[in-house]
Amino acid sequence: MSMIERHSRVTLHYRLGLTDDSVLEDNFEEEPMTVTLGQGEMAEGLELALIGLRPGDEQTIDIGPDLAFGFIDKNLVRSLPRGDFNPSMELERGLIVEFANEGGDTLPGTILDFDENEVRVDLNHPLAGQTVRYSVKILAVETDPVDPETLH
Repeated sequence: MSMIERHSRVTLHYRLGLTDDSVLEDNFEEEPMTVTLGQGEMAEGLELALIGLRPGDEQTIDIGPDLAFGFIDKNLVRSLPRGDFNPSMELERGLIVEFANEGGDTLPGTILDFDENEVRVDLNHPLAGQTVRYSVKILAVETDPVDPETLH
């Protein structure tokens, strides 16, 4: 049986939650996910924890902010003009809204508070600063040699 290595292609079921046992994502009852390690498709800590596992292995892994979704950066809390938001959008605290950055990529922002003039938004990842818990079941591993230069 193949063992997961740094650039393996891995098919797995996963559950993402918090250490209080709340579940945020779960694909155990759906199609499995296939990823290639080293391409940034998963949290770095999860990729590192998968190395050495084999098909059939199941594991629960707690990953701290340093290797999951990062620490909270207070510089990413911004006040934006209310006019930047669609007037028909019903704002509420805790609402997660997608924003586009200068490069055209989207990132989530959480509404902290607002009034008729401004909207305070936290652009940190919603899971920043938290330890997350992944439960995984490895279904298949392909370990064909991969040229890291072709992974870009």
